[in-house]
Amino acid sequence: MSPIHASLHARIMDPGIIPIVFLTILLSVGITACETSEPVSQAAPMEQPSPTFTLPAPLPSEDIHPAPSPTSTALPSPVPTTPIFSPTNNVLSCLEVPGIFEVGQLETSLLNSPLEFRVYLPPCFSELPDRTYPVLYLIHGQTSADDQWQRLGAGTAADKLITSGEIQPFLIVMPRDRVWREPTDDNFGQAVIDVLLPWIDGHYRTLPGWEYRAIGGLSRGGAWALHLGITHPELFGAVGMHSGFAFHSDVPSIRQRMDNIPVQLMPRFYMDLADNDRPEIAESAIWFEELLTELNIPHEWHMFPGYHEEAYWQSHLEQYLNWYAQEWHTDP
Repeated sequence: MSPIHASLHARIMDPGIIPIVFLTILLSVGITACETSEPVSQAAPMEQPSPTFTLPAPLPSEDIHPAPSPTSTALPSPVPTTPIFSPTNNVLSCLEVPGIFEVGQLETSLLNSPLEFRVYLPPCFSELPDRTYPVLYLIHGQTSADDQWQRLGAGTAADKLITSGEIQPFLIVMPRDRVWREPTDDNFGQAVIDVLLPWIDGHYRTLPGWEYRAIGGLSRGGAWALHLGITHPELFGAVGMHSGFAFHSDVPSIRQRMDNIPVQLMPRFYMDLADNDRPEIAESAIWFEELLTELNIPHEWHMFPGYHEEAYWQSHLEQYLNWYAQEWHTDP
């Protein structure tokens, strides 16, 4: 057992345009996973020194370790649901067809290159033209691109959970971050909020409320999810950090940002970490989880066996999607 694992135990706390250059449609069936702001006001002086962390460096391929067989703490069973679709021949037929991925890009003056993204559309999306959907934004890790979550099997996992009736259908939007800098030097986050999000809501049948929109990410993508989730709590009802950490530039103001979020807009938080994760990432993640505990903010925290690698995130995909969708268990 690693020192990190020995020092913590998993705990679950219960709650108290930009014109378009083009849009290319890519139909992808059964993708198999492969291995491999608005600024808040100036923060007031904190009662204790702000922690500092070493910014995680790109993970060399030689640092990839085979993941052990998962023996993780089980998440709560999903809320029982009634069947999602009416049992008509048309719907039953479309349920047999996996969801599809659409790939596109948007021009924006915020970035040096177009903002690339892909969108997962669940089974029966075209066959149910009057239905509206929640949206999950998932951000990839450093050195990867917008296809990472698709490669890991997010579409396949979502298909399984949706067609079995475990969760309600929703869209997954996966934007690409090219720069890999702090939010103070990278307009990716602003482009997601100011360009991509309005475009998605304007071109797909999405539900408008913040409670039907979630954001999450793995590794550096988790840092983006935290940054965007607490700077725009009016937009996201849930924040997921999968082996994520806090950006250096966010750390000094995180406590005040959390204090400034109205109770009714406080997102749900989910955090998980591999017990053999990289020390600098673990240090940052543990610090933020302890802050949530100190502030009595409901959240879900897990430490699972594994390493900072795709095999780890792939093994927990269904758990992640179940958590994001748990508040979407009934038709709005």
